[in-house]
Parts: sequence; structure tokens; C-alpha cells
Amino acid sequence: MAKRQAINTSPAPKRLIGYARVSTDDQVHDAQMDELRAAGCERIFQEHGSGASRARPVLTRLLGELADGDVLVVVRLDRLARSVSHLLQVIEDLEERGVHFRSIRDPIDTSTPQGMFSLQVLGAVAQLERALIAERTKAGIKAAKARGKLPGNPGLRERRPEAIKAVSQAREKLYLDELIASAQTWLPLVRQLRPQHSWDNVVRVLNRRGHDWTVERLRRAVHRMVREKLAEKELLARSPRRAPEDHLMKLVAAIAIADPDLSLRDIGAQLDQMGERPARGGKKWQPSSVRDLLDEAYRFGLIPR
Repeated sequence: MAKRQAINTSPAPKRLIGYARVSTDDQVHDAQMDELRAAGCERIFQEHGSGASRARPVLTRLLGELADGDVLVVVRLDRLARSVSHLLQVIEDLEERGVHFRSIRDPIDTSTPQGMFSLQVLGAVAQLERALIAERTKAGIKAAKARGKLPGNPGLRERRPEAIKAVSQAREKLYLDELIASAQTWLPLVRQLRPQHSWDNVVRVLNRRGHDWTVERLRRAVHRMVREKLAEKELLARSPRRAPEDHLMKLVAAIAIADPDLSLRDIGAQLDQMGERPARGGKKWQPSSVRDLLDEAYRFGLIPR
């Protein structure tokens, strides 16, 4: 069966968007800006911070604004990522959204076959990097035990208040850093669906795309991003109240927004896998039932035209 026409059929204009990271020791006017302008970047996002830091709020905001057809441009690979693994994660997330990546001084341009080959080489390097880190960690633990040192924090073992407070603060910082580092993989979809759709439906759509969220964890994550001014507080607004029978309509709308190219049969297959019973009875979802729910979602304004 032919796929349903995409919700937004107008192609997004191709834009070159630059990202420059300037360390705190560098001058404010960095040579990166000149190179990015010379490369044709119409907008440039500039971040100040250490390369080892996971917290990059400017990068998180930039990745959320990129659209299908855009090209993210950096001067060097180390300006974007703190490790090979982090670089690959960012590039793979961009490719899933139709966004290309280019490094001016490195042979990486994901819109070309040569650039994709270089990316595969980096993948092998990342695998080696992870293996070496794991090996060094195990060797360090073994050496510490041989010297009679117990693993862990002595202050925590002795329940010292200052140690407990320090660990709590460190955990909170780590939690925020991990949220910021992963935000580009889930926050854009949350922005698409909230607050028109319930947290339950947002979680179900996210998890269908390979995530592992619960409603409680996702709401906590969005609350924290809002508190840090990295997400809009409107995401936390109460969803419109609708009758219980509208649950299927909202769920179908959420699935269609997350992937506008899905056919009616594809959406029905996802509903079957979620364990949702067809509105008209029966064991399997039929395209006609999905179409009726989509039509209702359009009438209620759940899907933008």
C-alpha cells in the first residue's frame, strides 16, 4: 500500500550552520569564526568551555534547531566532541534526522561516500577506545586491591556528612551532564509532542524509537532541563483533557508526528505491537481504522496541517 503523504511536504531549505567551541583560555574572537564564515555558514553558534566537559548547553540548543537538509559545520572534530565515541553518537543522531556533518580540516563530510568511509574508520577507533578504557579500569582496580586499598570512597564508608553531600552534588552534576549530552536524541521529539499529547503517549513513541523511558523519568528529565533554561517551560503544561475514547486518536497522532512518512499499515503494525486493541474490534488494526483516527486528529488540531 502506498505510504501516506508526509504531513509537511515542503522541503526544508539547505543551511550551513557553524559550531565553534572556544576554551576559557582562548581569546573571545577565535579564528574558528573566520573559517566558518568563509565556509559559507549563515549562522554560527559559539560555546565557551573545556573540551572535556559534558555540559554543552549551546551545542544542545543548536542540535535541537537543526532540520532535515541542514549541514552542521565545525573547523576540527575536537571542537564538537570530547571523544571519538561522543563524536559518532552525535553524527549518527544527526544522520537519523537527515542532517549532514562536515569538518573543514578533517576528511569528514557525511554527504559524500569518502566522508562516510572515514566515519566507518572512526567507528573502529571508537571500539578500540572503549576496549582500552575498560582494560585500564580493570588493571587499576586490580593494582589497588594488591596494595590493600578498598574500592570506593572512605568518607562514605565512615558516613561523614561532608562526603555524603559531596557525592550527592557530584551525582546531580553527572545527571545533568548526561541529560545535556543525550538531549539531542530525545528532546526534539518531546518538543514535537508536548503538551498536546500526554506523557504516556510521548514515552510510548520514544520507546518505539529505541529509548527506554518511563513517565516518571522523562518528566523529571524535562523538569530539570526547564529549570536549567535548556528547554521551554511550556513542555510541562497540562495536556488537553479529552474523553477516554480519544486515547487511540492521540496515540495515532503522536506516532504520525514522530514519523510522518509512515503508511497507514505501518502505524497499524505499531499499534498491534503496543498491544492496543482496534477501535472497531478484531485482532489486527486495519488501514481504514487508522485513517479514521488520523482524520479525527486533524479535525481536533492534534496534527499540524
